Amino acid sequence: MDKVVATAAEAVASVSDGASLAVGGFGLSGVPNVLIQAVYDSGVSGLGVVSNNCGAMESGLAVLLSAGRIARVTGSYVGENKEFARQYLSGELEVELIPQGTLAERLRAGGCGIPAFYTPAGVGTQVAEGGLPWRYAPDGTVALASPPKEVREFDGAEYVLERGIRTDVALVRAAKGDRHGNLVFNKSSRNFNPLAAMAGRVTVAEVEELVEPGALDPDEVHLPGIFVQHVLALTPEQAADKQIERRTVSAPTAQGQPAQTAVQASGQASARGTERD
Repeated sequence: MDKVVATAAEAVASVSDGASLAVGGFGLSGVPNVLIQAVYDSGVSGLGVVSNNCGAMESGLAVLLSAGRIARVTGSYVGENKEFARQYLSGELEVELIPQGTLAERLRAGGCGIPAFYTPAGVGTQVAEGGLPWRYAPDGTVALASPPKEVREFDGAEYVLERGIRTDVALVRAAKGDRHGNLVFNKSSRNFNPLAAMAGRVTVAEVEELVEPGALDPDEVHLPGIFVQHVLALTPEQAADKQIERRTVSAPTAQGQPAQTAVQASGQASARGTERD
């Protein structure tokens, strides 16, 4: 029952060339950076990645992407990752873009043993009808496009059939975990992490705080240990290493008090949330 491994290299030993990976995180929040770095250090390539986005600010999955180790991305958000966009548009990278809620449900369904489900998201668009560019040719033409999907009517409304996702390995980050693999996620890091963990046939969790079995109240467990095969305890330095994508600093007013717009306040709250998570 003790699932703790001594090193990150041991934790990701099951990741091989061409493996598929479900990776937790959203932007810079809840990203398993230590495990991703261990995958990079192992030298594997040709990876198929399922994640909301593919790294940001040259961290997270961007480390593998920039090194040319990723062959295919299934995700929802390109964002400001210019290297992601460059590789996709130049034909170096195959990309399947999915509505964010559909991606979340495909991961959850795969983890629950549900092979497929119907959703209204994407009906009447290329998501359902096919034709989304998955891979471009070097000359800019579409080398591979998405196929059409089954659409059925239920109670007078149309729904598109989406497949559940299973991957060879899942990499996630949790705020707290015990030796049996029970995990607790902090705030916004509880986004795609539990879903990615469910989708992996082998799931590896890096945890900021490792506790003994019984220390976690069952009611506070967000992901039961049945979904987790390996647990890596982070060092205090690794646990504290959290980036902030944008800092918003407001200029002082004449009275010396900071003036803040709603957008600035939202940005600061987001930055603080990311830092804590």
